[in-house]
Amino acid sequence: MRIMGLDYGSKTVGVAVSDALLLTAQAVETICRTQENKLRKTLARIEELCREYEVERIVLGFPKNMNNTIGDRAEKSLEFAEMLKRRTGLPVVMWDERLTTVAANRTLMESGVRRENRKEHIDQIAAVFILQGYLDGEYSRRK
Repeated sequence: MRIMGLDYGSKTVGVAVSDALLLTAQAVETICRTQENKLRKTLARIEELCREYEVERIVLGFPKNMNNTIGDRAEKSLEFAEMLKRRTGLPVVMWDERLTTVAANRTLMESGVRRENRKEHIDQIAAVFILQGYLDGEYSRRK
């Protein structure tokens, strides 16, 4: 079994997948679209990746506000979660993703990735952080 992590943005979706032992998350790709509401191809690609990696659960970043309220971005993420459930038939877990993009950007900076090249990796790294946070939490609960 593998778990997929997604960082859903207005024009991109970062994708990460766990290893078979559910210990680590690896970046897979960034799915890009030209318009925010054009999700058919994005959902089709996620469905393909779910089959390819034999995914049994999806963890979707839930961008709450810093004061723990749900804003516009979080509402859109909840709508996307419902689309994912219908399209893939898989359970979708919402995972608090506050500051994952900040952490991903910092990681890329510390790794020496040039500013103009960060954009192509940032969503994947954020998806890795979302999924790794979930995996670590599940591991702690099992122990």
